Amino acid sequence: MRGAKSAKWVAGAIVVALAATACGGNDDGGDKPKASGKPAGYVSIDVGEPQKALIPADTNESLGSYVIQSLFTQLLDFDADGNIVYTNAESIETKDSKTWTVKLKKGWKFHDGTPVTSQSYIDAWNWSANIDNKMQNAFWFEDIKGYEDVHPEGEGAKAKAKEMSGLKAVDDTTFTIELSKPVPYFEYKLGYATWAPLPKAFFDDPKAFGQKPIGNGPYSFEKWTHKKLIQVKANEDYTGPNKAKNKGVQFKNYATVEAAYQDVLSGNLDMIRQVGPKDLPKYKSDLGDGAVEQEYAAVQSIVPAFYTKQWKDIDPKVMQGLSMAIDRETITKTVLNNTRKPAKSFTPPQVKGNQDLDTEIFDYNPDEAKKLIKEGGGVPDNKIFIQYNTDGGHKEWVTAVCESIRNATGVECLGDAKPDFATDLEARDNDEVKSFYRGGWVADYPLNVNFMRELYGTTAEANNGRFSDKEVDELFKKGDNAKTLEESIKLYQEAEKVLVEKMPAIPLWTYQINGGHGKDVDNVKVDFHGDFEVTEVTVK
Repeated sequence: MRGAKSAKWVAGAIVVALAATACGGNDDGGDKPKASGKPAGYVSIDVGEPQKALIPADTNESLGSYVIQSLFTQLLDFDADGNIVYTNAESIETKDSKTWTVKLKKGWKFHDGTPVTSQSYIDAWNWSANIDNKMQNAFWFEDIKGYEDVHPEGEGAKAKAKEMSGLKAVDDTTFTIELSKPVPYFEYKLGYATWAPLPKAFFDDPKAFGQKPIGNGPYSFEKWTHKKLIQVKANEDYTGPNKAKNKGVQFKNYATVEAAYQDVLSGNLDMIRQVGPKDLPKYKSDLGDGAVEQEYAAVQSIVPAFYTKQWKDIDPKVMQGLSMAIDRETITKTVLNNTRKPAKSFTPPQVKGNQDLDTEIFDYNPDEAKKLIKEGGGVPDNKIFIQYNTDGGHKEWVTAVCESIRNATGVECLGDAKPDFATDLEARDNDEVKSFYRGGWVADYPLNVNFMRELYGTTAEANNGRFSDKEVDELFKKGDNAKTLEESIKLYQEAEKVLVEKMPAIPLWTYQINGGHGKDVDNVKVDFHGDFEVTEVTVK
């Protein structure tokens, strides 16, 4: 999942997501499927059932994003170090951070043969931002002038217009984006998959399109057997920098990471994105050169549901106390087998603007934890739940976190298990979380902004805890309207210091991919989001 695919919820406990893939095998050069059911030359990876239909603007979790990134290509992406790489864009320029001019590379086509033009982007963004279409990533377009006309505020509001006034086509390969106010980091946001173009066929029947999407990416859609398998085929006409080096990919669903891991060992699965806690101690010896270990831009946290009676108007001292009741050092060393590093901030080290907040709230201190909780009025009902998905390898660490909180403070803590990631996400989206949910966020773009604005801004779609604070919103706006990128990053650093006082979530640790691949594939690389670059994988 290259650059844009990052902004999203992470499914797996020890890595980006979890669930599925098909099988391995040598490429005999023919078109005859293997006995395993995987066509010759294809590779397989464990990616589970997406939460939503395969529409870029309605996908903000890691499972769907893997598939979206294979089918669609937006204007730009990011390399392994988080630097911008133009994909469908020839250039993106601005003189004032308010009006941006985009020039597209010529000759690009969608999988149905129709051309990718300026209008393909403008139509896609206008439709996705329109409140009537109920896309969960509509928030991403709010910087564009005229957004308030297609997405007015207020419960039950309807769109006043079909187009944002800030989008103008100059010609088939040139268009301009005028923002309501200057946003110095706006170009980085364009690397998120939500900004992908859509063909004319989409608008004829969006619902049907979501089941059989037509993209412009390195792979074209072949089939989707729900809760089992999604299969895509290499697009031979693709001219982007990430052209597929295999013949196709199978994204396959598994009920547990342990089952996926066994399929890797038996040769029926090529790649596993995250090994579960039970297999971590031995996966390097099992996989040998196929073991993959790499840090990436993601943070695990637990997030309170502020809309519940329990957490509504809670004193942040209670959250600070619960944070200090969690022994991050011991849990990451034992339960997570040194595959995570205790968090020192709300952002991971791989993004610009990451800082050590130099605060004690991330340190384990039972006495101070009890003191803060008492000063804050205590935990309502003296009991909390942590919601998590059982198909992501989370049970072990959730249990450990609960034991740590219970032993340090006397507050009862229990896991609230959901059968799969989609069910977990639906509970969040529908405001059905009992107490806390486990939040794992991987970068959409490599700036500290992405770990604050998209998670804790009042109108942010991924703000599933429904945290809302006027002071925080104003600080975010100052960062958004800074004159330079450097100033914007610094202002968000100041905003992050205020988050310590407000506690919209409790950061736990930063991520590391601990996955691997079987003997039938090679050139398995990891991008800055922690995703396997499936286009680079070759079949032996």
